Amino acid sequence: MSKKDIRSLSLEELKTVFVENGDQAFRAKQVYEWLWKKSAVTFDEMTNLSKQVRELLNTHFVINAVKLDEMQVSNDKTIKNAFKLYDGNIVEGVLIPSTTRMTACISSQVGCSLTCKFCATGRLERLRNLNADEIYDQVVMIKNQAETRYNTPLTNIVYMGMGEPLLNYANMMESVQKITSPEGLNMSPQRITVSTAGVAKMIKKLGDDEVKFNLALSLHAANDTKRNYIMPINESNSLEALAEALKYFYNKTETRVTYEYIVFKDFNDSMDDARDLARFCKHIPCKVNIIEYNPIEAGEFKQTTPERLDAFAKYLESKNIIVNIRRSRGKDIDAACGQLANKNKNSSKKAD
Repeated sequence: MSKKDIRSLSLEELKTVFVENGDQAFRAKQVYEWLWKKSAVTFDEMTNLSKQVRELLNTHFVINAVKLDEMQVSNDKTIKNAFKLYDGNIVEGVLIPSTTRMTACISSQVGCSLTCKFCATGRLERLRNLNADEIYDQVVMIKNQAETRYNTPLTNIVYMGMGEPLLNYANMMESVQKITSPEGLNMSPQRITVSTAGVAKMIKKLGDDEVKFNLALSLHAANDTKRNYIMPINESNSLEALAEALKYFYNKTETRVTYEYIVFKDFNDSMDDARDLARFCKHIPCKVNIIEYNPIEAGEFKQTTPERLDAFAKYLESKNIIVNIRRSRGKDIDAACGQLANKNKNSSKKAD
C-alpha cells in the first residue's frame, strides 16, 4: 500500500490514527506542531516522540516536502527559486528584498490555464493545483532564505507567482490558515495579498468567507475590448461583473482592494486609458500599483516610456487615487512580474 501524505490529515484525523494504534490522542497535537509550527520535513526530526511512534509514522505516512532544486540571485539581491514537488513538477517562488520589507512571491498552481498575452507563465500548460502544504513549504523556504542570507525576517507574502489562486480556492485558503494560525507560522493575514486575474464568482466567495488578507486584481486595462485581448478570462468575467463582485467583497470585508496595472507602450498607457481606470476606481476604495512591463521572449508588447508612465500616474493622483509605481525586481534572472516560466540560466546556482 502507498503511504498517505500526513499533512493532508486534520488534527482530529491524526488523533484517530493514534487512538486506533493504541496510543494517546495528545500525541497528535505533538505531531501537528512539528508539521505546521516547526515545519519538520522528516519524522526523525520529531525528537520528543519515542522511536516506536516515529517508526509507526514512517511505516504509514510520508511528508511530501518541497525541495529546492535551483536558485538564482539577481544583481538587486532578488532570489528566484525553482522548487521541486514530490511528483517531479517544478514551480517558482521569489524572495524580493527592499528597504522596508522582505516579500515572498509564491505559486499556487503548476503552470496556468489563463493564457494572458503578456505573461510567460500563461504559455505553460496548467498541470495541476498545488496542495496547501506545497504552498506552505514555499513560504517556509523563502522565510528561511530571508533570515539566513539577509538576516531579516519575512514581512509579506504575495500569491502572485505561477497560477491563479482563486482557481485553487480550497488549497489556497487552507495554506493561508496554516501560515496565519497560532498553530502554524502565526503570520498576520494583513501581511498576505492574494492576486487574481479576475474570477468574479470566487471574489464574491472571498467576501462570503470574510477573509482577513488583502486582495489584488490584475486589471491592466479598464476597457473590455482591450482587456479581452490581453486577458481572455475577461470574456467570461467582464469589467461590469468584476465591479459588482468587488463591491460585494468590499461590503463584506471593508478591505481596500489593490488594482495592478502593467503599462504597455501604445496599448494601455494613454490619457484615455488613465480616464477609464480612474472611472473604474470609483466603484470601491482602492489603490493602484502601476507596474513596469517586463518583456518576455517573443512577446508583442513593449515597455512604455518613463514620461508616459509618469503622466499616467499623475493623472490618477489628480483624481485623488493612491498610486504606487512598482519598479521591476530580478529582471536579469527572469524573476520579475510576468516572467516566471521555469526558465533557468546557465549562471544558476544549483541548490545543495
